[in-house]
Formats: sequence, C-alpha cells, structure tokens
Amino acid sequence: MPATSPTILATSIGFDSRGRGPYDWAPGPVFDLAVELAGAPERPRLCHLGTATGDDPVRIAGVYGAFAGSRVQVSHLSLFPMPTVPDLRAHLLAQDVVWVGGGSVANLLAVWRVHGLDEVLAECWRAGVVLGGVSAGSLCWHVGGTTDSYGPDLRPVTDGLGLIPTSNGVHHDSEAQRRPLYHRLVADARSRPATPPTTAQASSTVAPNSSRPSPTGRARAPTGSSAAPTAPPWRPASSRGGSAEHRA
Repeated sequence: MPATSPTILATSIGFDSRGRGPYDWAPGPVFDLAVELAGAPERPRLCHLGTATGDDPVRIAGVYGAFAGSRVQVSHLSLFPMPTVPDLRAHLLAQDVVWVGGGSVANLLAVWRVHGLDEVLAECWRAGVVLGGVSAGSLCWHVGGTTDSYGPDLRPVTDGLGLIPTSNGVHHDSEAQRRPLYHRLVADARSRPATPPTTAQASSTVAPNSSRPSPTGRARAPTGSSAAPTAPPWRPASSRGGSAEHRA
C-alpha cells in the first residue's frame, strides 16, 4: 500500500552506530516511521541510493548489514560506473521507501539529472513512494540550503529538486558555519521581491504505532501514535540525536 499522499521524510538522522566500526550500523527509529508512512506493509521494500558518496560499496554493505534479519527487503541503486538495475523507473516505483544517504548534494544532483533520476523520483513521490534521507539526502528534496560539497567553507546550493518548495538547514545546530550562513541567506532572500515564497504545503509527522511490531526489529517505546505540528517556513532541520551518516 503506497502512502496516502506524496510524502517526504527529510531528516538529519538516519542509521545508528552499533559501535563496532564506522559502518556497523543499525536502523534508527526514522526507518520505522518511514515504513508507517508507506502504509506499514508486512515486508517493506526499501531502496538505498548512495550517489552522494559515489556509491561507496562499503557504505552500501553497511546498509544491508543494518537491516539483516529484519522484515525490510533492501535493495540499492548505484549509478557508478553504470546503473545496477536495468530499469531505474520500474525499480524505484516498485519500492515502499527510497532512502538517500548523505555526502555531496551537489554531485548527487548533477549525477541524478544526467540519468533522468530527478524526474523519476518526482514520479515516485506522486505515486506514493515515501522519499527520505539524511543530510544531502534530506537537502536534495528542497529548493536549496547550505552545503560543504565545494570544500570546507560552506556555500549555498540552490538547484535542489524543489519537491518541497523551501530551503533546508541541515546540521543547523551541530556545525558552527551552518547557522550564520543560513541566516544570511534567509535575510538576503527576503530582501529581494522576486524570491519565491518560502511557505510549504501543510504536513504532519505521525509517530509509529507502538502496537505494531517494528519492521526493522527495533524495540519501540511504549507510546501511542501522535502528530507533531508543522514547522514554520525556513525552520531548519535539527540534527540533535546524531547519525552515523553525515555531510551535505
């Protein structure tokens, strides 16, 4: 069952670390939420896109390891040196969740567009596939934000997919350069009459229902479903809680 409406889960969290190595990952609670938003299928299908780190095979192996033994059916789509599936569109439309890892958002966007993946992902979104990701995989769905894709000094990126028609301040509270640059960019945008509106369509986040077993095998806290209020326009995505993945 697809999501009941076009859904994007843009975060600064993702996999947790099990502590036995840099890629010894466990699925964080955000993946339970993603599956809930996708209609809670019995055997959820999740495709991982690691384009932002050049389809690093070690990271891809970490994703498979994280979900080993769970009910999640994991696949991945790599684009280096060539696509790993014969039909990108068919493969992604068959998923319940598409999860995009962190890394270089500038490189990710460029490579996606070369392969027409920007249009395919927009089609998946409209079809009810839940799109999600961390860091660069969160920023990419928006119009833009701040990035270290070009070097250690942060710069703006403004050519995101725009499925969410606002900016996104990933790692806003955990990296010293993020907040000042983001504030300057917001102030500059507001001073220009031609700037597109910064409001986004109303949405809400529903916590996973604790009465249903976790598809990822995580132990759930004994709390019921709840809804969180929509954040105001330009509210940055917080990175408190941490993630085993990083960079945007």
